Amino acid sequence: MQTFFSPKSVAVIGASRDPNKLGYIVFSNFVNNNFKHLYPINPNADEILGRKCYKSVLDVKGDIDLVVIIIPAKSVLQALSECIKKKVKSVVIITSGFSETGEVGRKLEDELKQILQKTKTRVIGPNCIGIYDAYSGVDTLFLSRERCMRPVKGSISFITQSGAVGSTILDVFYENKIGISKFVSYGNGVDVTETDLIDFLGKDNKTKVIIAYLEGLKDSGSRFMKVAKKVTRKKPVIVLKAGKSSKGMQAVSSHTGSLAGQAQIYSAAFKQSGILEASNWEELQDYAMILSTQPLPKSNRLAIITDGGGFGVLATDEAERLGFSLPEPSEMLKTKLKSKMPEYVSLKNPIDLTGDADAERYKIAINTCLSSNEYDLALVISLFQVPTLSEQVVNYIREAKKFKKPIAVCSVGSNFSQTQNMNLMQERIPVYPSPERAVKALKSLIDYKKML
Repeated sequence: MQTFFSPKSVAVIGASRDPNKLGYIVFSNFVNNNFKHLYPINPNADEILGRKCYKSVLDVKGDIDLVVIIIPAKSVLQALSECIKKKVKSVVIITSGFSETGEVGRKLEDELKQILQKTKTRVIGPNCIGIYDAYSGVDTLFLSRERCMRPVKGSISFITQSGAVGSTILDVFYENKIGISKFVSYGNGVDVTETDLIDFLGKDNKTKVIIAYLEGLKDSGSRFMKVAKKVTRKKPVIVLKAGKSSKGMQAVSSHTGSLAGQAQIYSAAFKQSGILEASNWEELQDYAMILSTQPLPKSNRLAIITDGGGFGVLATDEAERLGFSLPEPSEMLKTKLKSKMPEYVSLKNPIDLTGDADAERYKIAINTCLSSNEYDLALVISLFQVPTLSEQVVNYIREAKKFKKPIAVCSVGSNFSQTQNMNLMQERIPVYPSPERAVKALKSLIDYKKML
């Protein structure tokens, strides 16, 4: 499995000289990432991007760790057979046209499985976009960087049956400055399954949080649960399960050739395995962001600090609905706060710093609450539309990490707000565009702590 992510030598079957071809984009990814032992395989070319071209992997002298296949489906069987003969360790089959297309494609996929039997070659795909590793530079994505940006190095690893879901999350993570370790789109899962990948990533020291988009299991449910139980004791696993409705299950069958199964069964299995289940695309990102950056809390005692009363009320409603404890500051804590705050500030919970709040007021409220034994989490609502609130609040929130208690920020707005939000994200402080999303994200920390 390791050679998928850190190969010493790579070949691309279907490498092309035509910039409009997918084989060109995939091969150029490896060229641009400075892979030295790189072999384009194309019988109709002598050279591609300055690299000598070969008619077959069998013509390459020396070992090949990783092969990417991106040729028509009818030619994939022969190409894979040659990879096995060459004793290639890992193969990514980008090509579609297999079980997701119907009976003819299913027979072709069955032949792939037969070829792989009793061999040591591992295969990701077919019908996928493959792998992106932010550390090693492996990039089999046929999506240009002008259209799909690659996130910076981080600690989240993402596995997905859908290349489209995966690529959009990569783009969003890049935009929001969320780092990633490894990304795998495994498509039809003819060999390497979601279970194999969760098992592997569970041992990967560059992965702190695993997130997954699943349409159905390619592996047995019992093996999946056994592996998940082992991995979730070490790091969070968050899953978004698609195909829950009757029409959704039909769509799954025509997408990756999977059997979706009943949503309740999957949800029960996830819960028993220690997996956190996201109910939508946003939650998948939100939970990953906070679990990869924040420590786990000792309890669910939440302090809400805001400069907008309405947002404080919305956060309170959601926090109470999700079972948070929202204690009012003790008299001792109120005395501390009153000595440094205007008398019109509301010192209940939420603590409303009001519409003329400045950065110093936030610093006092955050430090007083988190340094006490009365609160174990904080939601900081910083609405930068308030004219008195300066950029300095970003530094004060960052400095509060010294208390080793989880902090989430809710901030909404246009250019000025977005600049401050990006600054916070760069400091590994998660920022959410609504009070409800921020509170739900904090709840995922509580849920994972309970599971442990």
